[in-house]
Amino acid sequence: MRRPSRNTTLTSLSSSLVTVKRISYYDILKSTNNFDDENLIGRGSMGTVYKGTFSDGMIAAIKVFNLDLESANHSFDTECNILCNIRHRNLVKVISSCSNLDLKALVLDYMSKGNFSSWLYSSDYCLNMDQRLEIMIDLASALEYLHHGHPFPVVHCDLKPSNILLDEDMVAHVADFGISKLLTQDQRILHTKTLGTIGYMAPEYGSTGMISTMADVFSYGILLMETFTKKKPTDDIFGGELNLRRWLFELYPVAIVQVMDVDLLDGVEENIKAKESCFRSIMGLALECTADLPEERLSMENVLIRLKKMKIEFLSNVTEEE
Repeated sequence: MRRPSRNTTLTSLSSSLVTVKRISYYDILKSTNNFDDENLIGRGSMGTVYKGTFSDGMIAAIKVFNLDLESANHSFDTECNILCNIRHRNLVKVISSCSNLDLKALVLDYMSKGNFSSWLYSSDYCLNMDQRLEIMIDLASALEYLHHGHPFPVVHCDLKPSNILLDEDMVAHVADFGISKLLTQDQRILHTKTLGTIGYMAPEYGSTGMISTMADVFSYGILLMETFTKKKPTDDIFGGELNLRRWLFELYPVAIVQVMDVDLLDGVEENIKAKESCFRSIMGLALECTADLPEERLSMENVLIRLKKMKIEFLSNVTEEE
């Protein structure tokens, strides 16, 4: 990493964010102990993320962009532009940003529980049905806000488990808006050459670069499938004409419970019928979200309503079984 010159300038985000802190490069350097590897949280295609502990006791995640990549510079500008105009309990909040010719960094809320992927595939801990439902409801709430909650729809473009972060209370927050697209009021569809992650991209996004809010809906449907089957869309069993969606479509509805994540059952006989009924409903919703044609997919408003109803029904069925 190149060391910034002494005339480092700070670019704070707009007053539309409730919390705006002035944080200099030197504050960031001190908080991360000179970007020591002990404070390294993770590495991505655009840069690295460090845990920072500031002199006032605040703990934050410091996302440092790789300035050798032109795409990283664009990613920084995109995240600043989008995140300074939106605010929601299920979006990772930007506290401040630091930018000059030598450094571009975002100071973000620290998510102490890490990313969703590490929990879903943990060998030490199993997320139960209710926890997975809550995380998916949190994600749907964030997307409903991005797509419909303000005049300018935002398409995230890269939804996947590693971009969903969990706070101390296991509340999910959507992160990494580096390739997101901000649509104008009149804009329904946008074309881009920047692609998301294989396996989660909508067909029209992967083949033609066509972006709309329906591309996020498709990715959300894939995430629903993965969350409750613990099958990644890139698993070795998928290839050629067989993908995660087709695999589940061919099993739905009669044999669908055969592919429910075994950790949700785990040999325990409690609430089996309630779990199977809920799983079948969720997979039906996921298949609707991942329809081949964008116009045949559900809006995130409808997805959120239906998922909340499924949770209520699940809890009611659990009570009846007990």
